[in-house]
Parts: sequence; C-alpha cells; structure tokens
Amino acid sequence: MSVRLVITDAMWARIEPLMPVDPVRGRRWADHRRTLEAIAWKYRTCSPWRTPPPELGPFQTAHKRLIRWAVDGTWKRILTAVLAAADANGEVGWTVSVDSTVCRAHQHAAGARKKGAADRSEPDDHALGCSRGRLSTKVHLASDSRPRPLTLHVTAGQAADAPAFEAIMAGIRVPRASLGRTRTRPQTLLADRAYSSRAIRGHLRRRGIRAVMPQPTDQIGHRLRQGRAGGRPPTFDAETYKQRNAVERCINRIKQWRGLAMRTDKLAIAYQAALHLVATLIWARR
Repeated sequence: MSVRLVITDAMWARIEPLMPVDPVRGRRWADHRRTLEAIAWKYRTCSPWRTPPPELGPFQTAHKRLIRWAVDGTWKRILTAVLAAADANGEVGWTVSVDSTVCRAHQHAAGARKKGAADRSEPDDHALGCSRGRLSTKVHLASDSRPRPLTLHVTAGQAADAPAFEAIMAGIRVPRASLGRTRTRPQTLLADRAYSSRAIRGHLRRRGIRAVMPQPTDQIGHRLRQGRAGGRPPTFDAETYKQRNAVERCINRIKQWRGLAMRTDKLAIAYQAALHLVATLIWARR
C-alpha cells in the first residue's frame, strides 16, 4: 500500500541534526525518520498502535520510542532546539497569545494506574477529568503571531484556564543561538476574559510584559461599586486584541491531527510528547 508521508526532505534536514545519536553500547537506534513517520501516522489518522503500514516498521519500535523520549525529555529538547533556530532567523513573532482547548478522551484512554510511576513526571489523574463533555483533557498553549505553538501544557478537562497560566508562561523558553540569556518574555501577551485577574495582571506587570485582555462584566461592576477605591480600569487595546485569533488558528492546526483532537493515550506524558512532536513538525515546515 502507498503511505502518505508527513516529513518532507526539507523538514528532515532541520530535524535530523537534533536526533539523539546511537548509544555507545547496545543495539543501534532504528531509522529515526521512519520511526517519526510511524508516530506521525498514528496521530494523524488516530489509528490503533498495532495497525501501522508495513513500510513504517513494527509498532513496538514507534511506541517505545515515544514513551522513552517522553520520560527523558527528548521531545521537549528537540522542540526547544527548533524554536532556537527559528528565533535566530527572526521567524518568531513575539506578540504571544494564550488559550486552551478541550479534547475529548476515547474510552481507550481510561484504565491507567491511579498513581503515576515514581520515575516519571506523570500526574496522578493522568490529565483526565470529567468536564461538560464528559471524559476529556484540556490543552493549554501559547502561540506566536504566525501562528505556531511556543509551549503546551495538559491538565484534566475540568481544569480552569487561569491556574495553568504560570505553567504556560514558565514553558516559554527560547535559547539564543549566540551568547545571551534564554528568551522567556514576550513583548505583548493577548488573552481572553478567563485570564483577567489581579494575580495574572500583576505577574505580567512585574515582568514588564504588556497585557492586552478584556475585563469580565462582573469585575467591571465590582470596581465601579467601590468608587474611587476601585482605582482606574486597566488599559485595553482593542485593535491589538484582534491579533488573538492567532492562538485559535494554532489550535485548529493542532486539531487537524485526529489523534490529538481525540485522545486515546492512557498516559499524559505520551499525549504531551505527541503534542511536542506535532509542534516540532509545524515549526520545521516553515
């Protein structure tokens, strides 16, 4: 059968130097490109792990590679290196938008152990929870203005947006190709009303980041009821806020991958690793 591949030669030229080298002892790694194609095929089609085309090799290789590199942080390091190369070429738009999206979880995603293993950064709830749409996972992300993901974070589906804000901001780390500090601070941050709180606005003010987010109606009413003690309303640039559609477009690009739009992974680290792989491919496609 003919398999529609995802990774082009140009994309692979950017990704190949970032792949781990063969171990000094033991068996050599299977072909990295074929393994990445197998993982991409699984999440692009949302097919079971056991049904890849023969051209992509045994499914055990792809599945073990996904989990192993999720545990040791390889997927995150590859994405960080791709971001650093893009920033060195001036391709990162530092008007950043944050938002979240709920992804339904298939029944196959349930049934993992109640507590994460001690040697893994696996949350006890496996980032699964019951929201209004039943069993689901919420993906929190920050997008640049192009729109491409800068960082991704998963929580249970019923989790609110604001508590994950600091985790998202902490995940924005783009090393400089030359000597210099790792860039962690966008010029402007755009967010909807769910992020409008005194704590978040104070966090951005202390870091010197311009915040563009509307106030909810209840916050406006509370401030007006306080009179002069309520202080001045926060500034809001409606024209700049129109650029927040970038994060919505970024979410749409991620959800084109059916295995991410509907989660089938039991472990949160596996699902997050797939998000990092897809984000890497989105940046490598530039």
